[in-house]
Amino acid sequence: MLIYIFGHKNPDTDSVMSAIALSKLKNQLRLNTTPFILGEINKETEFILEYFNIEKPRVLDNVKTQIKDLNYDEVPSISTSQTILKGYRMMDSKDIRTLSILDEKGRLSGIVTMKDIAMSSIKGDFYYLKTDFKSIIEDLGGKILTGEDREVKGRISVISYYPDTIKEEKILNENSIVIVGDRYDVIEYSIDIGVELIIISGGRKLPSKYINKAKDKNISIITVETDTYTTSKLINQCNYITSIMRNEDIIKFHEEDYLDDVREIMATNRHSNYPVVGDENRFLGFIGRRHILNPNRKNVILVDHNEYGQSINGLEEANILEIVDHHKIGDISTNTPISFRNTPVGSTCTIVFNMFNEFNVDLDIKTAGILISGIISDTLYLKSPTTTEIDKRAVKELNKILNMDIDKYAMNMFKEGTSLEGQSIEDIVFKDFKDFNLYGNKVGVGQVFTLDIDKIFSRKDEFLEFISTIHNNRGYSLTLILITDILKEGSYLLYSSDINNLISTAFEVSKEQGVFVEGIVSRKKQIIPRIIEAINILG
Repeated sequence: MLIYIFGHKNPDTDSVMSAIALSKLKNQLRLNTTPFILGEINKETEFILEYFNIEKPRVLDNVKTQIKDLNYDEVPSISTSQTILKGYRMMDSKDIRTLSILDEKGRLSGIVTMKDIAMSSIKGDFYYLKTDFKSIIEDLGGKILTGEDREVKGRISVISYYPDTIKEEKILNENSIVIVGDRYDVIEYSIDIGVELIIISGGRKLPSKYINKAKDKNISIITVETDTYTTSKLINQCNYITSIMRNEDIIKFHEEDYLDDVREIMATNRHSNYPVVGDENRFLGFIGRRHILNPNRKNVILVDHNEYGQSINGLEEANILEIVDHHKIGDISTNTPISFRNTPVGSTCTIVFNMFNEFNVDLDIKTAGILISGIISDTLYLKSPTTTEIDKRAVKELNKILNMDIDKYAMNMFKEGTSLEGQSIEDIVFKDFKDFNLYGNKVGVGQVFTLDIDKIFSRKDEFLEFISTIHNNRGYSLTLILITDILKEGSYLLYSSDINNLISTAFEVSKEQGVFVEGIVSRKKQIIPRIIEAINILG
């Protein structure tokens, strides 16, 4: 059972590093987890992953239920070289209603149902056979007298005529497959004209002179225990199963298909079973309506967030097992109790570090490195008001493992992470952007940490125009972008608001765009609480 671990949309360093580290811990505890990200990482996060030589997690689009999450039927199949009779016997013994026919690489070639087999016995071509020699022996329980394994094809003739009639009416030729009892005159004639195959029914022993003659002329002969009537009824079922399989207009599903789409297709089609395939049309099993009544869900663990608006698409369809976070409690709910760690510290990585200690799991250099990086990033190197003694202690303990020059590393990390070179206004605004629902007001708050404030303000009008556009398009009551100066330990505010005096009331500053607010560096601890308070004041 795979467990998906991921942080919020527009992933920041703490979100990514806590997902990777928590996945490492869970796997050490013998769970099967994989860390993911919900968008492209920023330069700071990229710097850290490269520094500690850690592979970037894959981007996850959604956690909607897919075919691969369901317990579809993994049933036996047969190959295109097998016969109708083999297919029937398998379906009968395994109680299978629909049988898949696969090529030599396991790819789906077609399907056959019991109805298809029944109809072939009623409306099929009873006089034509195309199969291989070995299959006839196996299906009819026969014994080889002459000949070797090869493909056999021709017209079936059950001989009941006198030899003279056969000759006069030219009933037999080189393409004939002859079913006969102990009619030696017919057998000899069949050998003389070079028929495709002779099947001797009733288990009759054939004199050696006929066997030797057949060998000389390279004519295949087999003997079967069943009588002529039974043999003639079964021989048609020795045809390749491809002769009756359906290979056009088959409704099939890929394992990556979403359950919502499958339901829609099933609602307009009345088939009992539908093939499930993987890449390159590789057959995996069958799915029916019963499989979608109570579907399995993807199992997920959330880090660094606990609100639907900040999380992945389709989260409502997933099975949330655990949440590890340091933000206010949001709107996510579950049907069953879960482990919910919500600790008022500066970084989710601090919580994950303490979980390693709690479970007595040793930290390797790489994991210690990403944990300390997450804490440094989210606490602005322990200068943010969200910083606690727990965060400081975690950094100290982690550096005992790393033995790094933390001051130098932190400055290099921030320098790489705050570079805006080559980024568009959209990239910068959505670098770390989150939605909030505050007393019925939809609020969007983005935050940019940078050491190069001038590059922002040289394009101030363009930023304000973009902020106004997303404000109107998304229906926000407030759209706020914080340009946080790490060295000055404060933030510049660019915004668009439908609520008069909201910014000036919340931060006790002028309404000027780009106004600097000293000491304001934390969205969670300072920005959101002040906006909530201002909304209450303004009614």
